[in-house]
Amino acid sequence: MTTTATHLRTIALHWTDLHDAAGQPAQVGAFGLGLRGYLARLDAADRDEFNYDRAHAAHLRTQERDPLQIGERPVPVRLHILDTMRAVEAALIACADDIAHAAQRAPIAGPTARRTATHPYLTQREADIAAADRARRTQLAHADLVDPRRWRYTGRRTAPHAALWLLARIERKPGPCRRITEDEERRIGTVAAGAADRVERALDIAAQRRTLEQRCACGGAIDVHGGEGRVPVAHCTGCGRIWTEGGVIAA
Repeated sequence: MTTTATHLRTIALHWTDLHDAAGQPAQVGAFGLGLRGYLARLDAADRDEFNYDRAHAAHLRTQERDPLQIGERPVPVRLHILDTMRAVEAALIACADDIAHAAQRAPIAGPTARRTATHPYLTQREADIAAADRARRTQLAHADLVDPRRWRYTGRRTAPHAALWLLARIERKPGPCRRITEDEERRIGTVAAGAADRVERALDIAAQRRTLEQRCACGGAIDVHGGEGRVPVAHCTGCGRIWTEGGVIAA
């Protein structure tokens, strides 16, 4: 069984891969991309998904330019990858914000200045001891404020940072936080599972299986298998017909 920690590590480790993939042309053979062009008429529910044929045609149009033109061609952007990144980052940051609000303690307060006009030190030694104590408490307060284990509501708010911070909470690592509750752990688990699934589907690094709503001509259900870099294949559970991107290979 895949754990929440594994989901969070998957997101953190593959975030750079998503950045790279966002600027690359869509890959033929990714699950639900190339085959979907062939099976589009069989599955109306997939109309809102990324259409490989349309994106590939748009990419080819960018290559239709006068050879006398100079400069680099624009890099095609894969919008479904960018949408995945935005959705995953928003979900993880919102989850980290909520967990931090409930479980993270406030920074240690620094020392207040003593009013020596009304409360003077009796000796220089007493004044030196008080000054050293204030310096120590000031240093501790500053260290606690800038503790890298503290979740912040401004500044570094990225998906991998949120994933690693939530991972530390799941693994009960030390930091300026109390131990999270079972409900909080379940909340993190739900968000992490959904986010990791989006990342894996976007990068085509997980095996997938989907049953299309549209049925085969024989009335049987059509299952599509793919992912993990494999060429997707559709199989009718009724008549046994098998499709690939090239057409029917068995009937």
